[in-house]
Amino acid sequence: MKRKHRRLTFVFLGFLLVATAAALVLTAFEDNIVFFHSPTDVAEKQLPPDRRMRVGGLVEEGSVEKNVGEARVTFRITDLVNTVDVTYRGLLPDLFREGQGVVAEGRMQGGVFHADEVLAKHDENYMPPEVADALKKSGKWQHLEKALGDAGPLKGDTPK
Repeated sequence: MKRKHRRLTFVFLGFLLVATAAALVLTAFEDNIVFFHSPTDVAEKQLPPDRRMRVGGLVEEGSVEKNVGEARVTFRITDLVNTVDVTYRGLLPDLFREGQGVVAEGRMQGGVFHADEVLAKHDENYMPPEVADALKKSGKWQHLEKALGDAGPLKGDTPK
């Protein structure tokens, strides 16, 4: 085998090795990628069932129902346009309450979102960026600012 052919063989094998490694990495990431959706996205789009995703918005007032015996909580998340019913089994964050921003991670099954994890805000000036963006996109952001009153700007929000 000539020196030129040997070099081309090594280049081809190197390329094949890199392509195989990239394919394996992308396949592993495919199972771990979690997309964020607002309640309006869930209502308007045909999302695949049993696909892991995040749903975020505000916990609707008067929607929280706790079943202490089973450690199960049901509530609704809203973006002030649409709502999504959520069920969660486990302990909620201490800061979870009605009217506050949350992000729930889990799967949609039978029209109900079954959350594996619920994340709540960490102080009075914070709302998850995805939730804030979804509320701005829905056109209800100014309504939310009026409801917050003098709490000040939310983190990630640019001053006017």
